[in-house]
Amino acid sequence: MAITPTFSERPRVLVVGGGYVGLYTAFNLQKKIANSGGIVTLVDPLPYMTYQPFLPEVAGGNIEARHAVVSHRKHLKQTELIQGSVTSIDHENRTAVVAPADGGANIELPYHDVVIAAGAVTRTFPIKGLAEAGIGLKTIEEAVALRNQVLDLIEQASTETDPEARKRALTFVVVGGGFAGIETIAELEDMARAAVKLNKRVDQSELRFVLVEAMGRIMPEVTEKQAVWVVEHLRSRGVEVLLNTSLDNAEGKGIKLINLPDKTVAQEFEADTLIWCAGVMANPMVRATGFPIEPRGRVSVNTNLQVTGEFGVIPNAWAAGDVAAVPDVTGGLPDGTCVPNAQHALRQAKRLAKNLWASRFNKPLKGYKHKNLGAVAGFGPWKGVAKIMGIQLKGPLAWLAHRGYHGLAMPTVERKFRVIMDWFVAVFAGRDLAQLENLDNPRGAFVAAATPAPKPAAKPAPAEDAKADPEKSEEKNGAKETAAAK
Repeated sequence: MAITPTFSERPRVLVVGGGYVGLYTAFNLQKKIANSGGIVTLVDPLPYMTYQPFLPEVAGGNIEARHAVVSHRKHLKQTELIQGSVTSIDHENRTAVVAPADGGANIELPYHDVVIAAGAVTRTFPIKGLAEAGIGLKTIEEAVALRNQVLDLIEQASTETDPEARKRALTFVVVGGGFAGIETIAELEDMARAAVKLNKRVDQSELRFVLVEAMGRIMPEVTEKQAVWVVEHLRSRGVEVLLNTSLDNAEGKGIKLINLPDKTVAQEFEADTLIWCAGVMANPMVRATGFPIEPRGRVSVNTNLQVTGEFGVIPNAWAAGDVAAVPDVTGGLPDGTCVPNAQHALRQAKRLAKNLWASRFNKPLKGYKHKNLGAVAGFGPWKGVAKIMGIQLKGPLAWLAHRGYHGLAMPTVERKFRVIMDWFVAVFAGRDLAQLENLDNPRGAFVAAATPAPKPAAKPAPAEDAKADPEKSEEKNGAKETAAAK
């Protein structure tokens, strides 16, 4: 007998997306809404929220992958969770259609309020070969795969006899000079050099790291003086930093770089690893919501985080985070909206939850306002850069500020504790340099063991003497002729 899943019939606050905004909105509302007779429903294709600032450290082996994610089921116990994707929203009739992640039949959910919190996805450009050769660093799966790939290529190169193949395996390219790109190349460079120290068949001089940035400077969040220091720091570690340079082609593991703005060829070489960290954009699913979208592809909202259209506020519709064009009254992007980062998303979620709850009782709403306190970045143990409330730091102090800030910002006490313990262990034991093999085919070894070995081919039946051995046949014929003569 088929089983039909049941969903709550209570008045619903539908949260679309389980990242920073979705997790915190549901967490702050679930108890209040439940006590008032309603329910919070969170829909996301994944069963966890990823703390993305930790992805470079996951790729670099400093943080265990599962510790950088927060389980929805463990921490949203009063929230109705659906693993799937919202494919359309009919706000006039207060209904949404959800496609389950397992491919089952679509689900139609009625709701009272909807919160658009679908976050951002990697922004790419139509560069030949990029989709086939590149890997991003936006998900925990990408971070784990990247870590294993770098370590595996070093191991492969150690036994490679073809000089060109060996050179290609030990060349690592990162495109994008923002925080994600800089932290990624720094963490991977540190990890790769630690791995090579344990492998006598590979020399440190064979490792090649290339950072490609289309602008004339890196890390716009820090001062120009600090940005120059970061470039000098990376170059002192052997990283090639190429400014005013763009990726033009990546077909067949070939990397073609061009100078900007004249578009002349800068370099051409081969690399087995191409990492894309050149920015993000609002999740395209917002176009299926029917809500007003501004030129950058984000949902239009006011400072209260209410969705707004041509005729003003759209009742019972809310949005925040990277997917929303939230006005920044303190000064943010050139268009006056908030920078898409974790610092804003976490705070917007808390403000959204308070405003949504206040709207139930027709209480005044409070606009979102947060002045960016600064920026911190880590480049491996005891290395980093930071700008905190105008104070510029670099080296060990910046690294400690980076860990202190993100240790506090990591959602939930349980996850904070796990991450801090990872850092504590790494101080004494160093990075975890063990790569995991065959994650894309975990059943391979079992299938090979469980598959019966092919039976040996049957031996051919003895042939006639003449066909089997002509020489013996001639001897027998000769013997017969001699006997006949006698």
